[in-house]
Amino acid sequence: MATVEHLATYADRPMAFFLYYVSRRGKAHAIIVGAVALAVVCSIFTQYAVKLLVDTLSGQERNVAAVWHGFVLLAALIAGDNILWRVASWVGNSTFVNVTGDVRSDLFRHLTGHAPSYFSSSPPGSLTSRVTATSNALFTVENMLVWNVLPPCMATVWSIALVATVSYAMAACLVVVAALVILTMFRAAAAGRQLHQEFAYRAAAVDGELTDVVGNMTIVKAFGGLSREHRRFDAAVDREMAARRRSLRYLERLRIMHALVTVALTIGLLAWVLVLWQQGQATTGDVILVCTLGLSVLHATRDLAIALVDVTQHTARFAEALQTLLVPHQLCDRPDAKTLARGGISVRFDKVDFAYPECPRLFHGLKFTIEHGHNNVLTLDLASVAYWYQSEASPIPSIPDKEGRKLKPFINIGDIHRWRDAWRKSRGNDPALWGN
Repeated sequence: MATVEHLATYADRPMAFFLYYVSRRGKAHAIIVGAVALAVVCSIFTQYAVKLLVDTLSGQERNVAAVWHGFVLLAALIAGDNILWRVASWVGNSTFVNVTGDVRSDLFRHLTGHAPSYFSSSPPGSLTSRVTATSNALFTVENMLVWNVLPPCMATVWSIALVATVSYAMAACLVVVAALVILTMFRAAAAGRQLHQEFAYRAAAVDGELTDVVGNMTIVKAFGGLSREHRRFDAAVDREMAARRRSLRYLERLRIMHALVTVALTIGLLAWVLVLWQQGQATTGDVILVCTLGLSVLHATRDLAIALVDVTQHTARFAEALQTLLVPHQLCDRPDAKTLARGGISVRFDKVDFAYPECPRLFHGLKFTIEHGHNNVLTLDLASVAYWYQSEASPIPSIPDKEGRKLKPFINIGDIHRWRDAWRKSRGNDPALWGN
């Protein structure tokens, strides 16, 4: 479990925060990544096995044994591809869920360690929604990296390696174009980070408004504030939708740019291999291999582009949440503080000073002792202690008698309005009183 000080160091480092929780379950993640990598290798080499089978079938000599050998290789690769995907999915179903549990547990512990002033300046609804949003975004990023980012990357690399068996020049061209496309996509995605963070902030604000209003619905209805809360919530939703539209349109422009490049690249590859076939430098199986690999690169890079921009958006979501939640604690123990030992002991407070930031000191030099066995369930509130230790402390109110403890009659909103109307009339019904 992460310590409080350790978590606070990740406030401005979302990727380090992500890698920390991945490393805590490193063995399971290694199994998932290894299974996915082998599955991608099987998938790509399935196309090479098809190329070998076509060349054997179209050869001058009828070699039945070679055909069946090619069939066995193709069947083994297909089976390995499907089984390895299922292994990765089976392990990932528990691992990714466990990571979300780790994140929520640690964030909750860090959140509960803040001073009361932190909660007074931040709406509770927005804080709780950010804890859930962080775990959900982390779960989504993990899934997208394993199922949508890693496979296209590896498929592109292995496709280029197999294209090199047909033409080194063609493979070199693919390397240059793929590197330029990936670099451009990363730079463009990074340039839109502010748009994604703005959407994350607005989404968190909507969640906070909804939670706070629902949690205080009794008070809202008692003061007739439903219409005002409706207007405030609608305005917050409008701002969130506008930010989301800007974010999504930016991502769509990246996808359009990528689609144009990949279509041109695939058509160029197909035309190139046909020219090689005309010149007798490529077999029929080579043409089929380049065609299938070209389509694989087209689909892989398209999926990669979509996944990368989506990962960027989700990363911005939990990065914004971390900046709010992982604020260093204002009130914490000294590094050399000793842990209280359980047992028959007494607690002594000697010369205790206490004050909130930017506020007058509440008390100075406070001394008192809690003897063992006197009160085992004492909850000490320093603010309450400061009040009762003032020079002119008010006496503790006496407990009301049985008659005073009887249930009071129920008061509804109509009674409140009648009393307010009678109060205004008793004061001459002055127009200045209609705000009360």
